[in-house]
Amino acid sequence: MNIVILSRNTQLYSTERLIEEGLKRGHKVEVIDPLKCDIIIEKEKPTIFYKDRYLNYVDAIIPRIGASVTFYGCAVVRQFEMMGVFTIVTSGAIQRSRDKLRSLQRLSKAGIGMPKTVFTNYSRDVKEVIEHVGGTPVIIKLLEGTQGLGVVLAETKSAAESVLEAFNGLQARVIVQEFIKEAKGADLRALVVDGQVVGAMKRQGKEGEFRSNLHRGGSAEIIKLNHDELKLAMNASKALNLPVCGVDMLQSARGPLLLEVNSTPGLEGIEIATGRNIAKSIIRFIEKNAK
Repeated sequence: MNIVILSRNTQLYSTERLIEEGLKRGHKVEVIDPLKCDIIIEKEKPTIFYKDRYLNYVDAIIPRIGASVTFYGCAVVRQFEMMGVFTIVTSGAIQRSRDKLRSLQRLSKAGIGMPKTVFTNYSRDVKEVIEHVGGTPVIIKLLEGTQGLGVVLAETKSAAESVLEAFNGLQARVIVQEFIKEAKGADLRALVVDGQVVGAMKRQGKEGEFRSNLHRGGSAEIIKLNHDELKLAMNASKALNLPVCGVDMLQSARGPLLLEVNSTPGLEGIEIATGRNIAKSIIRFIEKNAK
């Protein structure tokens, strides 16, 4: 089988592991930079040209599309879809997951628990926004933020009002969420493949840091999810039509609460923390579904 990984960096851990496991299982694996692909659109013959050849031999793709190149990256994924190539996540699902507000709305409709969240169109009444989520402390997130960037913990009313007024002045779109104190700076990451949880870890922020992202110095350890946590992860995957994804959640007094769903989760932290071969699970998922 000819498998293409859409990635801009062949040296990334996740890309290297997917190549390794694909080759081990007898497939041809190639890394292609989606930004260097030419999309050729013509009647009944959609094609992609890359460097010196047409990519008409590809059986399956693994999108590793960074947030900064979502538009063009998804256009390339969509073109492969038009060519009948199997993709582990569709272009539409990637775009939905990258829109924090849209994905939270879909997840809420699906009955998935999450921290109380408010979004407004640059409201001048910031005090009311804060009260809608139960008062301070509150989490304020840029809609376009990734890896913990653009996330602020405002512990007092005056701090929250100042941050919201500053973001509103810059016309930066944000959501305001209640702060889950009992989570104690930790969250859970469940890795879903083929709609099933194949590994889970607990990420703990470093001392004095409320964000648990490993990119920001957090630590991780393997954890066994309880029934409600497993159910939340699988339901979130289904609601966003993401058979392969990372689901982040908080442990709270009222049960697990969803933070976000990542359509291109990194494999390094979770493979090291759990000892699970996640890359192999992804390749096997392709084998099961690609024609």
